[in-house]
Amino acid sequence: MGGERIALLFPGQGSQAVGMGQDLAERFPAARAIFEEADDALGFALSRLMWEGPAEELTLTVNAQPALLTHSAAVWAVLRQADLDVVCAGGHSLGEFSAYHAAGSMSFADAVRTVRRRGELMLEGGTARPGTMAAVLGLDDEVVEGVCREASTDDSVVVPANFNTPGQVVVSGDTAAVERVAPMLVSAGAKKVQPLTVSGAFHSPLMKVAEAGLQAQLEAIGFRDPAFAVISNVTAHAVTDAGEARALLVDQLTSPVRWTQSVQTMLQMGAERFLEVGAGKVLVGMLKRIDRAAEGRGVAVGTADAIEALLSGGAQGQGSSAP
Repeated sequence: MGGERIALLFPGQGSQAVGMGQDLAERFPAARAIFEEADDALGFALSRLMWEGPAEELTLTVNAQPALLTHSAAVWAVLRQADLDVVCAGGHSLGEFSAYHAAGSMSFADAVRTVRRRGELMLEGGTARPGTMAAVLGLDDEVVEGVCREASTDDSVVVPANFNTPGQVVVSGDTAAVERVAPMLVSAGAKKVQPLTVSGAFHSPLMKVAEAGLQAQLEAIGFRDPAFAVISNVTAHAVTDAGEARALLVDQLTSPVRWTQSVQTMLQMGAERFLEVGAGKVLVGMLKRIDRAAEGRGVAVGTADAIEALLSGGAQGQGSSAP
């Protein structure tokens, strides 16, 4: 990597795919050990589900969350052996847990059990108070926030859930409120409002019922100060304290993911190259839309070939990643 200052990016739900990580286990003993540890920690063959499917089962939030964290941890188990100058890390929603594992805050076994529990709690929250989400294209953040406030009532709310890139915001809330806000957003100038297939209204007040369970889980495990700063989804600020990290991971359930600001924080911290560690290349794809200064600086590292290219100095630009 030529001494470049690295920011690690960890993907969230939506990047999972059947076959994810199988090539890593076949080529790298360190990665294979992670998959074996995941199966042992969870008490079932997560690795088989990741590699063989079925896709409908892998996509369930209780499975997708540990699968994505495991894939990211397997990649990191190989990359950490290289002499990378990591200045900071960030993860999109679930990916923030992967970032804290990479930073040494949680053991892998604790991390994978924690995100499995997080998935269970979020699913329970979505059952207790059903909700949904929708992607909004072509509107400024402030406009989306204002229209969501206008569309919300005391018993039916919709809020911004992900500030992904300028002009791409995901909204979340009660199903009736999300359906109500869609035509209002179009009237306000949105190019498109796309309903998402999700099992709950994530990153909204509807997830408040999951907070106590996640807080209890995080307090029950060893959690150390991260070895490098992790950028919080909630604040888009660098976190280096274990107590603050745990509190913000709980707050994240009901708070929007401030991804645009998070990437800008990483640039301000001196990040010169961004590595997307794990499945897919969604976050690398967002970089140039967030800040032209980041264009061409991202590489997705989720396959054995991509890892070998990176470590041999052959990875340039936006590399490919997992299927």
